[in-house]
Amino acid sequence: MNFLRGVMGGQTAGPQPSGAETIQKLCDRVASSTLLEDRRGAVRALKSLSKKYRMEVGTQAMDHLINILQTDRSDSEILGYALDTLYNVISNDEEEEQDESEDENAQKQADDLATQFTEKFIEDPEHITLVLTLLEEFDFHVRWPGVKLLTALLKTQGVQVQGIILVSPMGVSRLMDLLADSREVIRNDGLLLLQQLTKGNAAIQKIVAFENAFERLLDIITEEGSSDGGIVVEDCLLLLLNLLKNNSSNQNFFKEGSYIQRMKPWFEVGDDNSGWSAQKVTNLHLMLQLVRVMVSPVNSPGATASCQKCMYQCGLLQQLCTILMATGVPADILTETINTVSEVIRGSQVNQDYFASVNAPSNPPRPAIVVLLMSMVNERQPFVLRCAVLYCFQCFLCKNQKGQGEIVATLLPSTIDANSISAGQLLCGGLFSTDSLSNWCAAVALAHALQDNLTQKEQLLRVQLATSLGKPPVSLLQQCTNILSQGDKIVRRGSKVQTRVGLLMLLCTWISNCPIAVTHFLHNQDNVPFLTAQISENLGEDERLVQGLCALLLGICIFYNDNSLENYTKEKLKQLIEKRIGKENFVEKLGFITKHELYSRAALKPQPVFPSPEQMLFDHEFTRLVKDLEGLITKAVQKSSEEDKKEEEVKKTLEQHDNIVTQYKELIREQDAQIQELKEKVASMTTQTEQLQATVSQQQSQIQQHKDQYNLIKLKLGKENQSQSNNQGDSQVNGLQTEELSQLREELEELRRQQTLLQTQLSEKDALFDSLKSSAQAAEAPAGGSDNAELLQEVEALKNQVQSHLAEIGQLKTERLELLRRAEAASSSTAPPSDKSSDAAKAELESRLAAQTSEMERLKEGRSELEEQLASATSTVAILQTEKSKLQTEVQESKKEQDDLLMLLADQDQKIHSLKQKLKDLGETVEDEDDIDARDQTSDEEDEDED
Repeated sequence: MNFLRGVMGGQTAGPQPSGAETIQKLCDRVASSTLLEDRRGAVRALKSLSKKYRMEVGTQAMDHLINILQTDRSDSEILGYALDTLYNVISNDEEEEQDESEDENAQKQADDLATQFTEKFIEDPEHITLVLTLLEEFDFHVRWPGVKLLTALLKTQGVQVQGIILVSPMGVSRLMDLLADSREVIRNDGLLLLQQLTKGNAAIQKIVAFENAFERLLDIITEEGSSDGGIVVEDCLLLLLNLLKNNSSNQNFFKEGSYIQRMKPWFEVGDDNSGWSAQKVTNLHLMLQLVRVMVSPVNSPGATASCQKCMYQCGLLQQLCTILMATGVPADILTETINTVSEVIRGSQVNQDYFASVNAPSNPPRPAIVVLLMSMVNERQPFVLRCAVLYCFQCFLCKNQKGQGEIVATLLPSTIDANSISAGQLLCGGLFSTDSLSNWCAAVALAHALQDNLTQKEQLLRVQLATSLGKPPVSLLQQCTNILSQGDKIVRRGSKVQTRVGLLMLLCTWISNCPIAVTHFLHNQDNVPFLTAQISENLGEDERLVQGLCALLLGICIFYNDNSLENYTKEKLKQLIEKRIGKENFVEKLGFITKHELYSRAALKPQPVFPSPEQMLFDHEFTRLVKDLEGLITKAVQKSSEEDKKEEEVKKTLEQHDNIVTQYKELIREQDAQIQELKEKVASMTTQTEQLQATVSQQQSQIQQHKDQYNLIKLKLGKENQSQSNNQGDSQVNGLQTEELSQLREELEELRRQQTLLQTQLSEKDALFDSLKSSAQAAEAPAGGSDNAELLQEVEALKNQVQSHLAEIGQLKTERLELLRRAEAASSSTAPPSDKSSDAAKAELESRLAAQTSEMERLKEGRSELEEQLASATSTVAILQTEKSKLQTEVQESKKEQDDLLMLLADQDQKIHSLKQKLKDLGETVEDEDDIDARDQTSDEEDEDED
């Protein structure tokens, strides 16, 4: 302990040991002391020396300190000293440097030391796991140094430490527990630790998000006062940005968890917006960035649209528009709010319609769009604010044909209101002002009002401008070209590169894919000579971009030319280029656009972000137009007249073939509809057939019941006849009267006639059934043929049953005839019986005859019912047979027509293939039908999304 007192500051006589020697002795004491108190004192001494002698402590003591963390887990004080010492060695915090004005070399040496010691510490991943385990200790002197140590390790070697924590069991969960610590200093440092942990690691970001990070962070922001809170709110917002930026999974989880709705209170500002603190400005700036992350154009369209819809429904967009129109808001917050509103409404029709309805709190009220455009064309406004307003206007018109029409309508003569300022008037004023930046912004804004909208391009041709008193009005198109080509005061104002580039971009966007606008442009006799003169001159570096844009404009006049002007047809313009400029020189000048440095920068993202006004030359949407047209214009200029003629012929032929194919497709669709209708009819007939089958089954059961009853009656009559013939045959016959015998004869004759009639009808039915069978076997339509055949079989079975029934009736008649014959024979015999026996026999015979007569009547009725059912079934079969014949005929005709169509289509496909092959041989790019169908399907889906 005396030794430690000397190291810690006690004065002793004799020479003092060096720092390295002292640290070596302290390390020996840590390694060899058996008493915990001695080790604790040595570690405390190392902590006090670790800042001044960082190199020596890190080199000699790190292993001993790690060993302390492993062995002395029971003593929180020594653990805290060891963790603090490691933090001092590894950390490279500038605030703790003794000399704040150290040069770059010293700072680089400090960074190298931090990297060296961090790599040494994480050589064994178990060291990180050990620190994570120590974070479970609730003791402040252990937990807080552990948090700071991990933060320092992540700052120095973030990727490696992230990988170790990611594979460590419950590693991220232990760190998330820091946010629930009641001690604010640990919670706040835990926020800093999680910021470093989540940088650039999507896997850890997802784990942190699903550990309920959003809920905890939003609760902390609310507790700290939202935008009025301190630096803790800033740390929470930075962590939220880490979790959400470029992480679609977390963004979806944030939206599905209804956390967007909890952002609305952040943007509630009062009427008095004076005296904003720097921290509040920072917090609100980060909050706006958080909103932009959710609706960024780089996100998937579906996710962005979903978030935009949610922000409108919860009132967040309305709250942002309130800030937009409020007074006293700091300029940087206002600028960022404009950018945020821009991306919330970009491509969303509902949000764009709401934004169009927002009015500024002025007297009289003016639309927010007009107020913003006034700032854009005002050269006294900050540059970043004007860029933000331009971006907002572009987003308002993105995929918004309704908004485009409203903007263009404010320029048309029939809608101009002299008592109010409109968006169109502001754009025209900016387009022709003396400020080149206003010229460029107004030209780009007006170009976005025409983007992909042929109707508005044609409408804008109607705009007339009064340039000066006493002179007739000129069209807007002519005035734009006058600024470029004439040599008066207007040209001197517009001679700046920025103004000319803006006007050329507007003209290129305007006349592209619009033959009528091309005709109007070429109708001015000065335009083509001006463009050819500009392209053919050898100008300086600054003018090369203007030359390239002039070449693009002239190329558009060639590519979209409908040859309606005799002096400026496609062929004559190409001849002019070949004579005055040269094809190679023209293509070279056209390539100046894409080779420009600012072109590549503008093509990266839609938002116009430029370091200075002079570098504001290209618009993002215009770069897309150049990319689409450059190759087409190059091919169009380099082709000869013969190739053009061949191409026109091939295009016409392809169009004709496409029309023919379209007609055949329509015909096939109609035939498909007819076939579908026939299938429905077949299905209906099948249902009817099933119903008939059920009816036939019911009739079969009834016939079977009649047969059973008949068999019973027959059996009874047979037994009675046999017994009576053996015992009382003569007496029974003798009792018959002459009237009864006559009646029986008449009934017998009637039954014979009916039997003959039935046999005739059955013969006719047999002939009909035979014809149905033959026609059913010859039919080719499988849909109804099998069903009709089954129905014929069932009707045939019914016919057999009826015949069997009639045979049984005939047998009964035969028996009655035999009975009559015996009665006649008996009537001619000699001695009559006694009266008593005769009366008894007569009564018995009468009862038997009455029973047989009743049975005959019942059988007649059953036979009548069977005949009616048979007739009905026969009629149904005839109807079905007729319909089946019609269907067979229609199916045969449809098959024949389809075969003819297939042969025609095969011929047309062969011709189209040969023509496409010719086009390919000529160097043309020919799209296949699959590509065209895919593109049409994509276009239809986009139309549906817009609807």
